[in-house]
Amino acid sequence: MASETTTGTVVGRNTRMEPWQGGVVGGLLGGVAMGVMLTMQMTPVIENAIPAMYGLSGGAAGWVIHMFHAAILGVGFAAVAKQFDLDSLGPSVGTGLAYGVVLWLVLAVLVMPVWLQTVGFAGAPALPNVNVQSLFGHLVYGGVLGLVYPFVTFAD
Repeated sequence: MASETTTGTVVGRNTRMEPWQGGVVGGLLGGVAMGVMLTMQMTPVIENAIPAMYGLSGGAAGWVIHMFHAAILGVGFAAVAKQFDLDSLGPSVGTGLAYGVVLWLVLAVLVMPVWLQTVGFAGAPALPNVNVQSLFGHLVYGGVLGLVYPFVTFAD
């Protein structure tokens, strides 16, 4: 008695990492690039303002919090990249730059000053906190994130 077997074919992408993992890696690398800029050009932000949001102080605390934010926001980018099927360099970098601008507008211009005022930080910036150096830092973050993401997420 002969029997037939069927074999299903799975169609999918050959990936190096899951999208969220690629977002974490890209976010961390973007966070390092932006963090170096903050440390060199806006030292009070990384040493005082960022840790003050959590009731802490000091550059080490600022770096840890900044890198945590960078990783989490990288996962957010991965969700955007997955939604728009960003698997190539040009669109990923462009979206990363746009993502950096959106993060700057929402988080640095609006949320951070309100948060710092709420926790009673004496050096809280005025609302809105429009700062070109901060914008440039967020563009660097988004650009590096968008650059790294397709390389660590999608295989050749």
